[in-house]
Amino acid sequence: MNKIAVYLNEHLLGEVTSSKAMRRRYSRDGSVLSITPEIIVFPRITNDIRKVARFTWQLAEKGHPMGVTVRGAGSDPTGGAIGKGMILSTATHMNNIITIAPKNRLVHVQPGVTFDTLSNALKWQGLSILNAPKNGRYGTVGGAIATNSLGDSGEVSNAIEKLEVVLANGDLIETGKLSKHDLSKKLGLQTFEGEIYRKLEGLIEDNEETIKQLAADSTPDNVGYKAVSTIKAKDGSFDLTPLFVGSQGTLGIISEVVLKAEFYSEARSVAIAVANDPALARDITDRLLGLDPAVLKTIDGDLFRRAEKLGAQASLLGPVESVGTVIFVEFNDFNNHARLGKLKKMKKLMTKLNVGMVDSTDHQLDEFDTVLSVADSLRRAGNDDEIALPILDGAYVPSDRREEFTEALHELATKHHTQLPLMTNVLTRTFDVFPILKLDVIGDKQKLFRLLTDYADLVQKSGGAFVSDGAEGRLKANAAWATLDEAEVALYEQLRAIFDPFSTLNPDVKQKNDIRGLVAALRTSYDASDFVA
Repeated sequence: MNKIAVYLNEHLLGEVTSSKAMRRRYSRDGSVLSITPEIIVFPRITNDIRKVARFTWQLAEKGHPMGVTVRGAGSDPTGGAIGKGMILSTATHMNNIITIAPKNRLVHVQPGVTFDTLSNALKWQGLSILNAPKNGRYGTVGGAIATNSLGDSGEVSNAIEKLEVVLANGDLIETGKLSKHDLSKKLGLQTFEGEIYRKLEGLIEDNEETIKQLAADSTPDNVGYKAVSTIKAKDGSFDLTPLFVGSQGTLGIISEVVLKAEFYSEARSVAIAVANDPALARDITDRLLGLDPAVLKTIDGDLFRRAEKLGAQASLLGPVESVGTVIFVEFNDFNNHARLGKLKKMKKLMTKLNVGMVDSTDHQLDEFDTVLSVADSLRRAGNDDEIALPILDGAYVPSDRREEFTEALHELATKHHTQLPLMTNVLTRTFDVFPILKLDVIGDKQKLFRLLTDYADLVQKSGGAFVSDGAEGRLKANAAWATLDEAEVALYEQLRAIFDPFSTLNPDVKQKNDIRGLVAALRTSYDASDFVA
């Protein structure tokens, strides 16, 4: 066994391994990349994480840096949950709900707990975490915060009350709003935490104009560390929490989380409508926004035709040969009369526009869920040639540029000789694209990176953000950072160096990296079930 693994096993409560089988198992995540780590650590307590961070810091001080990558369930589609050095798997042991305080609607959890587990526990108290991400069945709380994943109508990170974070040197901090007086105390600390606060003060002062520009830009862009513009308030208070959201473990390792829950309604009223004209579908969704839906998505008919070839059926749609755009709507008001009233208004609108519609008053909810899960069918296909790769997910485009964006996307599809059907979350204005590429074909491997670059450029020209649902990770980093100006790049690089001076925290993630290394890391086939907890 690796000498480092033996040493760590002697000092941690959790397990450490360097076996070939485990290294191979943790070489893949939800992305199209594969990178084999040297060591996998399964921490049992926060102190295990602290010891690992302190150990790698000391190694780096001696000129032997070893990267540390934190992994939840490993569902990250950008290669952010894999790395060459050490993998910290929080989902194995650090997956507990520490406490639920129903009166205050607060829940205290470890980062490796899945949203599915958390949701089931909260339901007994009549509570829920708003905007749990779409991979909630297996995605972890820590992973969702680290990537800033979106739920059906917004960011799960809005539910964060406070974070416990292990810094690069092993020190432990707790984030939250600090008054001007409390900040002065932090600035006086002769510790790494104190050093971070002092350097951040200087960074903000030295980059005042750039930070003002970032603060004025309301585009929900997760590239880099845009939240640096929000950590210092006008009253002098300070809160580091936003920095760790979407940072993918590059600034610190989340070890505990306190979330704010909301009252939960199990009741759902769901409807789907089919519009043959994309412009009509956009008009319908614009009108449906006035009904305040909990979920509002559109799905290109091509996705259902692909799924049907794989044997996946959406019985509510009937024959899918001529299906244009499917509109999925869900209302979750506590009041049954209010939900039925909204369905009635929607039905009236569809009748007026001569658009077909079915709703949950006449059909089982499971049938509607099957329609919305078409993406899962495409990502878990049995035939390698028919798997849609998750490389163009999560871009944001403002509502008033949607038509311009979709027209340009058709031109991009023609340019690259591939189909680029969409699934759109109308509430968050984010788009998932489903390109089919063969990873064992050299031409398609080259096309993959050209697509990333061209798509990022298209989104930016449409006034949007290439990375909005999730972070840029390793796969999207080069294309994403190419959309930033020089001052912004310099700011983010300085910020990262403050928290991670030896570059031990998830190296090559959320930063420009060598394209040859990415090409070498591409798999020869893709199966979304490869990621493991």
